[in-house]
Amino acid sequence: MFKDNLRILLVEDHPFQLMATQYLLESYGFTQLTTTDSAEGALHKMFMAAQPFDILLCDQCLPDLCGLDLVKFATHRGMIKQAILLSSLTPAELDSLKNLANAHDLPLLGYLIKPLQQSEFRKLLTLIS
Repeated sequence: MFKDNLRILLVEDHPFQLMATQYLLESYGFTQLTTTDSAEGALHKMFMAAQPFDILLCDQCLPDLCGLDLVKFATHRGMIKQAILLSSLTPAELDSLKNLANAHDLPLLGYLIKPLQQSEFRKLLTLIS
């Protein structure tokens, strides 16, 4: 799948992190990027979308719903194909979340520690099915 065809929904509640991550993704060549600052906003954008997003790139610690719960909801309704969590939680906590996602058969490619690193993001993109 080519970068310019990859539809990404970025969900980040912190304004600076949202802007910085959006800028990084655009600088990496991703052009079909939709952003929002809340789970509620993400759900609205997913309901309005003509087709599922290829990737939900989502902060784990949103004020209105945790990221993994948003992944679960969106997956069960066919609104996303894959997901990646963003967080500043410890790697052990994030590994636990990934194991939980695997146990529930959620399409979680993995997680990225904030701030987003291009090499780690690209590594996860190679896992897209």
